[in-house]
Amino acid sequence: MKKIFFIFSLLSSVLISAQENKTGNWLMYFGTNKISEKFSIHTEIQFRNHTITPNNTEQLLLRTGLNYHFSEKAFVTAGYAYIPSYVFDSERKSPETEEHRIWQQLILTNKIGRVKFEHRYRIEQRWVNQDYKNRFRYRLMLFIPLNKPKIEKGSLFLGIYDEIFVNTKETFFDRNRLYGALGYQFNKATSVQVGMMHQQVNDFGKWYLQFALVFNTDLRKTNSKI
Repeated sequence: MKKIFFIFSLLSSVLISAQENKTGNWLMYFGTNKISEKFSIHTEIQFRNHTITPNNTEQLLLRTGLNYHFSEKAFVTAGYAYIPSYVFDSERKSPETEEHRIWQQLILTNKIGRVKFEHRYRIEQRWVNQDYKNRFRYRLMLFIPLNKPKIEKGSLFLGIYDEIFVNTKETFFDRNRLYGALGYQFNKATSVQVGMMHQQVNDFGKWYLQFALVFNTDLRKTNSKI
């Protein structure tokens, strides 16, 4: 554990020395909350900042959805998201733009050796300040265990992904995200990742320091105790 926190602290210290307006920060929570053998609830909160210190809000993302699991390697989701966005160093207290989003996705996983591959296909119907847009996304993510044959309790792992965003009108290529992080699996339900993500939007690119908490609960066990 000391080695893990040392690596996380070293990464944070190096990045904090970067110029404030050139590196952002995302604080994230993700949850898959099982309610039956086939169904679970997706919960997600992202607090996104223009600067590396979380004191200049860029976006707040609140997302939820209902998952249907075909198997351990395949499931679909349909849900809703609310995303208010803020201009850098704005004195305005309310968001400059507000987005209401309906989304659907399919996630497929497979393994080659020690490496787990996750393919995420997502479709979004977006109302941005009442302007309607459609968008398609594809993300390929790799999970690579470092100190154990597979990701389990006590595992250090690498998380790497690339995601492309495509619009149906206006600019065809919306953005690209390239991500790399070091993760630790505390137990079956809980893991953390600390890493960097580079987002390219047309001709503008920016780095973001990211902290992610994943907490997957089984609500069936909780309900059985009541």
